[in-house]
Amino acid sequence: MRTPRSLGLALLLGELRAHPGRAIVGILAVAIGVAMGYGVHLVNHAALAEYSQAVRSLMGSADLEIRGPRAGFDESLYPRIARLPEVAAASPVVEVDAGVPGRTGVLKLFGIDVFRAAPVAPNLIGRSPEERAGKLDVLDPDAVFLSPAALSWLDLKPGDPLTVQVGLTALTLRIAGTLPAAGEGLRLGVMDIGAAQWRLDRLGLLQRIDVKLRPGVDTDNFVQALAALLPPGVVAGSPQDNVSRTSSLSRAYRVNLNVLALVALFTGAFLVFTMQAVSVLRRRSQLALLRALGVTRAGLLRLLLAESVAQGVFGAALGLALGFVLAAAVLAYAGGDLGGGYFEGVRPKVRFDVLAALIFFALGLSAAVLGSLAPAWEAARARPAQALKAGDEEAPLKRLRSPWAGFAAMAAGFGLTPLRPVADLPVFGYAAIALLLVGAILLMPRLAHLVFGLLPSSRQAVPQLALTQLAGAPGRASIALAGIVASFSLMAAMAMMVSSFRISVDDWLHNVLPADLYLRASSSGDSAYFSLDDQAAIASVRGVARAEFLRSSQILLDPQRPPITVIARPIDPRNPGARLPLTAALVAGQPGDPPAVWVSEAMVDLYGFRPGQHITLPLQGRPVAFLVGGVWRDYARQYGTVVISQDDYRRLTDERRVTDVALWLEQGTGPAQVKERLRQRVAGGEHIAFAEPGEIRTITLKIFDRSFAVTYLLEAIAVVIGLFGIGASFSAQALARAREFGMLRHLGVMRWQIGAMLALEGALLALLGVVAGLALGWVIALILVHVVNPQSFHWTMSLHVPWAFLAQVASAVVAAASLAALASGRRAMSRSAVRAVQEDW
Repeated sequence: MRTPRSLGLALLLGELRAHPGRAIVGILAVAIGVAMGYGVHLVNHAALAEYSQAVRSLMGSADLEIRGPRAGFDESLYPRIARLPEVAAASPVVEVDAGVPGRTGVLKLFGIDVFRAAPVAPNLIGRSPEERAGKLDVLDPDAVFLSPAALSWLDLKPGDPLTVQVGLTALTLRIAGTLPAAGEGLRLGVMDIGAAQWRLDRLGLLQRIDVKLRPGVDTDNFVQALAALLPPGVVAGSPQDNVSRTSSLSRAYRVNLNVLALVALFTGAFLVFTMQAVSVLRRRSQLALLRALGVTRAGLLRLLLAESVAQGVFGAALGLALGFVLAAAVLAYAGGDLGGGYFEGVRPKVRFDVLAALIFFALGLSAAVLGSLAPAWEAARARPAQALKAGDEEAPLKRLRSPWAGFAAMAAGFGLTPLRPVADLPVFGYAAIALLLVGAILLMPRLAHLVFGLLPSSRQAVPQLALTQLAGAPGRASIALAGIVASFSLMAAMAMMVSSFRISVDDWLHNVLPADLYLRASSSGDSAYFSLDDQAAIASVRGVARAEFLRSSQILLDPQRPPITVIARPIDPRNPGARLPLTAALVAGQPGDPPAVWVSEAMVDLYGFRPGQHITLPLQGRPVAFLVGGVWRDYARQYGTVVISQDDYRRLTDERRVTDVALWLEQGTGPAQVKERLRQRVAGGEHIAFAEPGEIRTITLKIFDRSFAVTYLLEAIAVVIGLFGIGASFSAQALARAREFGMLRHLGVMRWQIGAMLALEGALLALLGVVAGLALGWVIALILVHVVNPQSFHWTMSLHVPWAFLAQVASAVVAAASLAALASGRRAMSRSAVRAVQEDW
C-alpha cells in the first residue's frame, strides 16, 4: 500500500505526464529569461575582460599613468617627471587614433621610446619575425609593429605596407613585426616616439607618461603631491583608472540592457505563477484528498514546490546553454558593446563564466519557485473538508479582491521616482517600475470584479453566460489578467521608450544638420584634419555658397570620468539656438564677463554647470574662464560636450585646424558636382568623407536600431510569453470547468455555443488586460523617459507613443487570447456531458 507521500508524488507525476505542454511552456519561460540575462552578461563581461587584460599586459609594471587631452600636452613635462626622486622610471607615449583609408574604425598607434619603455612597459616593444643581431627596426621611422588583432582586421602580415591618414595625406609605413602581448583583444600598433611625433604630426606633444615608482613610495601620496606639477587638463591615476573610465562609458548602457534582460525572467515568473495557480485550483479537490489521507501541510507544500523546482532546474540549465550560444552570436554580429560603439577595436571571445552561471541559474530557479509559492501556500492552507466540495475554486481567491496592498505598492512606486540616482544609476527608477507592476497586478482582481460587474446584461445566451462567468469568478479571471498585464505593459513601455528615443534623435538630427553637404577629414580617428590651405580651397570651390568649419577635441575634467568633448564652431551669441537645440534659458553676458560657452545636458548632471555660472576649462595646458550661456541637447555624446565660438577658440588657443566642414550650396548645384570638384581641387581630396544630411540620418538610425536590437527582441519575447500565459491559463481553467460545461450541455447548450462563450471570455479578458497594460505601460514609459533615461544617459526627450504598432500588437493579443480560449476548451468539451456531471453526484 502506498504512503500518502508516495501517493502524492505519483499524482503530481501523473499531472506532469497528463499536461506536458504546460510544463514545457514553464521551462521555456524560465529558459528565455535566463538566456537573455546570461547572454547579455557574457557579452559585456567578455568585452571588459578582454580590454582590461590587454591594458594590464601592455602597461607592464607601470604604477601611474599621467594622461592629458587627446590633442596632447607639452613634452617638457616628461623630464620634470622623470627627475623626481620617487620615480624609478618613466616612459613618454604618443597616442593617436589613426584612420585607415578604406576601413571603418581606427587603428590606435603608440609612439614609445624603446629604451625608456623597457623597464616600465616591455610588452609595448615590438618583435620582428626573425630576431637578427644588430637589427634596429624599433628605431626605423617607417617601421610599425601591429597586434594580432590589427593584422587580422587589416588582413596584412609582417613585411606588408600599412597606409594611415595624417591630415589629408596618406602615410605609408612598413609592418616590421608584431606585438604578441597585445593578444587578440585590441587592434593597435607601436612605432618609435620620434617617428610618431614627426610622421603623425605631433611634434613636441605627448598624450601620456607611464611611471614606475621606487619601492616603498606610497602611490596615493605621490599622486596628491604630483598634482601641483601638472598643467591644467593633465591628470595622474593608476592604469586601472583608464579601464574604469572606458567601463563607465558603457556602464549605463550595459546596466539598462541587463535590467531589460531580466524583464524576460520577470514575465516568465508570472507565467509560472499563472500556470501553477490555475493548475492548483483545478486540482483543489485532489490536493484536499491528499490532506485527508494524511499528507501534512508542509508535505503538500514541498510536493507542489517540487513541480516548480523541476521546471526551474531544467529551464535554468537550458537558459544557460542558450545564453552562451546567444552571446557567441552577438559578439560575432554586433561586437562586445552590443552595437553601442563603446569598445571599438576590441574583439573579445565568449568565455564560460562559472560564477555568473551559478547566479543566473539561481535567478531562474528562484523565479520558478516564487511564481508558484503563493498558489502552493494557499493549497497547503486550505481546509480539506471545504476544498473537497465542488465549486470551491473561487473561495481562495476572494481575499485578493482587497485593493489596499496594490494601492500601497503603487504609491510606494510613485514615491521613489523623484529620488536621485545612486552611483549615476537609476536604482530607484527601476524599483519604482517593479512596485508599479506588482501593485497593478494586485489590483487586477478588484478591477475585473468592477469592470465585468458593471457591463450591461445581454439577451443573448452566449454573451450573458460569458459575462456571468467573468463577473462571478473574477479571481480566476485575474490570474489570466496578471500575465497579460505584466507582459503587455512591459512591452508597451519598452516600445514607447524606444520610439520616443528614435523620434527624438531623428528630430535632433534635423536640427543639427541644416547644411546641404558635410565633410569630414576622415571617417574615423583623430589623425586627419583640414589645414588652413584646405579650408581656403574648400570655401573657394565653385557651387559653394557658404562654408562653416568645426573642430572637435577632448579634454579631461575629472580623472574618474571619461573625457568631455570640446567643439569649436561658428556661433552667433545673440542667437545660438540657430545652431544648437537649446533646452535651457539663455544668459546674456555682462561687460567684463568671460566668453560664453554652451554645455550639453550631461555637463549639468555630471559637473553641475548651470546657465550664468562662471567655469574654468583647461585649454592647451592653461586654465581659461568662461560663462555658461545655455544648455543644449546632445544625443551623440553621453558624458558631456562644450561648444565654444570658433572665433573665441582660435583667439584663446591659436589652433586653426578643423575636423569637419558644413557646406551650403548655390541654387542649382547638386552635392555630386561639389564632391567631384572638391576631390579635384583639394590636395588629398580623395580621402575626404562626404555625407548628405539624409545619409547621416539614415546611418545614425541604422546604428540606433542595431544598438536597440536586443530591446526589440525583448519586446517580442514579452509578447510571446504573455500569449503563452493566456493559452496555459485558459487551458487549465477549461479543464477545471468541465463540470460546468457538462451541465450546460445537459441544459441544451450546443458545443459551438460553449466554444463561442469561451472565445468571448478570452477576448474580453485580453481586452481588459491590454487596456490596463497599456495604461500601466504608459506610466512606466514616463518613468523610463523622464527618470531612467536622463539619470542613465544624461539627456532628455519627449514621450512619443507608437499608436499604430501598439494597436496591431493589442489586436493580435486579443485575437490570440480568443483563439487560445477556444482551443483550450475543445478538450474539456469533448468529454461526455454525463461523465462530467456525474463527477458531482
